[in-house]
Amino acid sequence: MYGRFAWGLRDFLRHTITLDEAKTIVRQRMVEREANFLLVVNRGIYGYLKSPYLPLLKLAGCQIGDIEAMVRNKGLESTLLALRESGIYFTFEEFKGLEPVVRNGRHIPVKVHDFDNPFLRQSYEGESGGTATGAGTRVQIELNHLVNRVPYQLLSSEIHGLLGVPTAIWFGVLPDPSGISNVLRGAHAGNIPEKWFSPVLSREIRPSLKNRLANQMILTVGRAFGTPLPDPEPVHLDQAAIVAQWVVQSLKTHGACLIRTHVSKALRICLSAQKEGLDFRGATFMGGGEVPTPTKVREITRTGARWIPIFSFAEAGSVGIGCAQPLDPNDLHFLKDSLALVLYPRQVPGTKTTVNALTLTTLLPTAPKVMLNVETDDYGVIETRSCGCGWETYGFHDHIRSLRSFRKLTGEGVTLIGSEMVHILEEVLPARFGGSPLDYQLMEEEDEKGFTRLTLIVSPKINIPDETKLSEVILEALGKGSDSADLSRAMWNQAKTLRVKRMEPIWTDRGKLMPLHLVHHPKESKGVSKS
Repeated sequence: MYGRFAWGLRDFLRHTITLDEAKTIVRQRMVEREANFLLVVNRGIYGYLKSPYLPLLKLAGCQIGDIEAMVRNKGLESTLLALRESGIYFTFEEFKGLEPVVRNGRHIPVKVHDFDNPFLRQSYEGESGGTATGAGTRVQIELNHLVNRVPYQLLSSEIHGLLGVPTAIWFGVLPDPSGISNVLRGAHAGNIPEKWFSPVLSREIRPSLKNRLANQMILTVGRAFGTPLPDPEPVHLDQAAIVAQWVVQSLKTHGACLIRTHVSKALRICLSAQKEGLDFRGATFMGGGEVPTPTKVREITRTGARWIPIFSFAEAGSVGIGCAQPLDPNDLHFLKDSLALVLYPRQVPGTKTTVNALTLTTLLPTAPKVMLNVETDDYGVIETRSCGCGWETYGFHDHIRSLRSFRKLTGEGVTLIGSEMVHILEEVLPARFGGSPLDYQLMEEEDEKGFTRLTLIVSPKINIPDETKLSEVILEALGKGSDSADLSRAMWNQAKTLRVKRMEPIWTDRGKLMPLHLVHHPKESKGVSKS
């Protein structure tokens, strides 16, 4: 696998893509949306005996000819909605392998790897989400998939006035795929990041030999072919001032710069700048990984910098990129040339609230995972409107705003999947410290500076002389031996993301105690609309 990847890397780095080529590619993909979808369904599902979608399609009595006829007569999105109503979908936790798949009373055996695109070739492996529970999905990051994401990078740079500006990234090393992916995409777009700041290094997360070899192999091969890919430079979360100084020097030399990172890391850089009285006018931060709440974005832009949100995940790639005329700090254009989106009602567990869950389908045969009506565990405001920015010229009229998760917690760009944490709250902690599952709860909230914190609520009646042991037990229980869990522990230990509060757990108005409690902020929209 690595041999194929190294050989393909030569051509990937030698042939960069131009802005005009990027425009042509995206416009052509918009024309070919339905044809691309049918190609993926034909080859990646009906042509793949291990496809997890085949049992669902068989239960629904749906053949490839039926799907082709529906697309021809109803259009792509209407076809996807009809398939969803026929039971052809996967929830977020089914897709991640965390819940069994049951349809019409029948258990359908599905493994996470069954969703892998069977036609990828030049791939290396990373782990999605930086998942703290160790439940991160193994993904194949293929060079052709990276090529297909580069046009968005170039178009976004043109629309936001960032073409050719010096760029830095602040992401980790493998098993976190975001760092090396950003480096390679920048190289293929003709704008190699000047700096790769890494919050953790290999020695801190003890990655597998395969990941250690992959990190070094990619950098070595790139340089051998004449592309000066940057080495990861260690910058822990409490050293954000180092990145801030790079921003200042870049602004002094070039008048502009771009920093790609997670929302909380951008906030750390800007708080460091405020402390030192630095002027960031001309700097742009672009990132995702967690909700860019009004508090976070206000502190980022207070320095004079701009904020551009993105929405992506390793299994599918880029989903949305920030509007140039936004209505709020998380106003994204949906990238419908490579994905299709339908909304479907889902009741939030333990509440009366029903949300329209985002359900995605991959359209390009280079996506790491074949996704057909897969829920992302997210909801928000989905609307079609004219904003007047450059994304509209490519047919991207659909906006996603106020994006939130209804079953995940996030902090410092690390995702915590709820079902795995429930085991720790209901079994591990009571066994270690006493009490019952009714005495422990995990709450996501923002602190006074805008950082996302995960607060462990513990009933005061539980006698725990040393409360620091609570955090230690949780961090130890988060996916022992997993590369992604090691990465998460390193990040959360630096950020002090997890804290303890002694109070009675919070019950819902329906008299239920939810192990995971998400605090919605008053300035954020809770509604869901489609217009």
